[in-house]
Amino acid sequence: MAGTLVIVAHPDLAHSRVNAAWAAAARACASCTVHDLYAAYPGGPIDGAHERARIEAHDRIVLQFPLTWYSCPPRLSEWMGAVLQRGWAYGPGGRALRLKTLGIAVSTGSNGADYSPDGRYGHTLDAVTLPFELLAIHTGMHYLPAYTLTGVRDCDDAVLAQSAARYARHLCHAAPRRIASGADDARAKTRYPTA
Repeated sequence: MAGTLVIVAHPDLAHSRVNAAWAAAARACASCTVHDLYAAYPGGPIDGAHERARIEAHDRIVLQFPLTWYSCPPRLSEWMGAVLQRGWAYGPGGRALRLKTLGIAVSTGSNGADYSPDGRYGHTLDAVTLPFELLAIHTGMHYLPAYTLTGVRDCDDAVLAQSAARYARHLCHAAPRRIASGADDARAKTRYPTA
């Protein structure tokens, strides 16, 4: 088990500047595997068992997507529902993700100042994407700082190239901002082996 799995969830990656550049940077990293959800599942159901096996083969999972209505695109939400099953990701027997690392890479059309307590939305981007950190907590995963690029409509080619280069480094070298303990939740009725 090694490497980083980058799950790209962009509904039209071929016409994306930012997410396409990020995906290309990730593909250039020897330790990264890039998985394009919309290409893999253009209309059919998501194969949860196949996706779980893909996750089990990696130490780090990064969900890459454009912020869509202050959340992730629909296919990523569908993927989470199909893959993160009770008994595998959480609950009795659900230890598959324990002590792996989760991260997100998010692009937004709105500029960074919009995501501040005094900005247009009144919340930081970390607050908007808190459900992903909670997912990591619930499944016993470490959580990386979010990798973000805001104001993508206004970024020029030089900014995009810098962002892609930083993203490649982030994928392989970013340290978690939240470290999972590996211990079971004290409220859990079912105890799991620690090995």
